[in-house]
Amino acid sequence: MFNDVVIVQSAISAFNNAALVAPAFLWWAVLSLPLMFLVWKCAPMICDKFSLVPDNINARGGVVVALLTFVWVVLFGGNYAVLRDEMSVLPFVVAVIVFLTSLFVASHMRHLPAFKMNARARFAVALLILLALVMSDLHAWWGPILQVGACSLGWLMGRVARGAMRPVAGMILIILMVTVAMLMQPEFFRFGQLGNLTPVHLIFVLMIGVCAMAVIALNNINARAKIRESAYVKLKWMMRVVSVLMMALFMLTESVPLFVGMCGAVLVLFMLSVWHAKAQPRGLMESMLAMTVILFGVITTMPAVTAIGVLYLSVLPQAKIWREFRALL
Repeated sequence: MFNDVVIVQSAISAFNNAALVAPAFLWWAVLSLPLMFLVWKCAPMICDKFSLVPDNINARGGVVVALLTFVWVVLFGGNYAVLRDEMSVLPFVVAVIVFLTSLFVASHMRHLPAFKMNARARFAVALLILLALVMSDLHAWWGPILQVGACSLGWLMGRVARGAMRPVAGMILIILMVTVAMLMQPEFFRFGQLGNLTPVHLIFVLMIGVCAMAVIALNNINARAKIRESAYVKLKWMMRVVSVLMMALFMLTESVPLFVGMCGAVLVLFMLSVWHAKAQPRGLMESMLAMTVILFGVITTMPAVTAIGVLYLSVLPQAKIWREFRALL
């Protein structure tokens, strides 16, 4: 009476339809809330165990985020055969991410506790990393050369550099690069069912962009209170309209250039607010940094990254986020 093949196909179709409506990363985030609550409650003990204080948590947490992102990009990336277009810049984008993460980690190695490893252990680790890089990009003969070269160049530049890469700037740059790559080719990173992005996916990407722009503005612009009030009001309203318009167009088109343009417009809006203010908002940059790391851990389904964001919230000085953030808008 019933055909087994038809039953299986119907089940698969129902699963795909459910996945299109309900993003998997969102349910992962909901189910991991008890774990994040435990991290929050045990944060003092964790920070004491690993000697995390406000002076070093940015550097040490940034290294862990960069390391996990490196592993995620190399091991979690999908098959290049699933891409919609035969010609893609994705291998070069992945190489840039590999270069940035290796550069960030290598430049901060001197500030981290040394791990005791003999020569054989170091050789084994290097061999495993080399093998993973080679296997991560086999779509063309030059793929392994590109990834190994990017990692080696980043590591060598980080080791010979006199100064370490700025922790906050490095983390934000890596997070934005990965977010743009996921938006470019979501099917490669298994972001969305078969590359289809729901409004939930796009809202989370938007929130990452907005939080990252807030971190950049607060970390690089000083409060001057030098803009005339009339000019400030006009400029603010102009940038508000532009930002909202680009957000709406991005939600409709899922376009990467629109996302980059939206980030630029929001950055100008936040820079105007910070520059016009009489004093720098206390603790807001730290809160926005923590939210950026948490959201990045959610969309990439990396609970360790989300846990680092939770540790940021517990260690770094925090502000009344909504009241302070509303002043930026």
